[in-house]
Amino acid sequence: MPDDVFALFPVLGSMLKRRGGDLSGGQQQQLAIGRALVMRPRLLLLDEPTEGIQPSIIKDIGRAITYLRSLGQIAIVLVEQYLDFAQELGDHLVVMDRGAIVYASDKAGMDEGAVKRALAI
Repeated sequence: MPDDVFALFPVLGSMLKRRGGDLSGGQQQQLAIGRALVMRPRLLLLDEPTEGIQPSIIKDIGRAITYLRSLGQIAIVLVEQYLDFAQELGDHLVVMDRGAIVYASDKAGMDEGAVKRALAI
């Protein structure tokens, strides 16, 4: 898996000699995902992987999630505040308010208006 991690996040290969704390926020996020993947999980939980990250790194993370989905070996739970990012990557969408589900749908049956109303709560 380590070679796969470097293929997903090439910048990490060039940063091998650096300490994690010396990396940018986006690089740290990539490193955190890469470290999780080395353990070959069956479930990957991603809690707002785009928070505070520059747009180019967000695209890299999105491509990595798309690739991991295509392998069909890891279930991915993505908690995300950016609806567009979540819609692009998810098979199912759940909107929660204070721990309660206020909207749920698969991607094909999603009602964007209902999602936006649920998010406006």
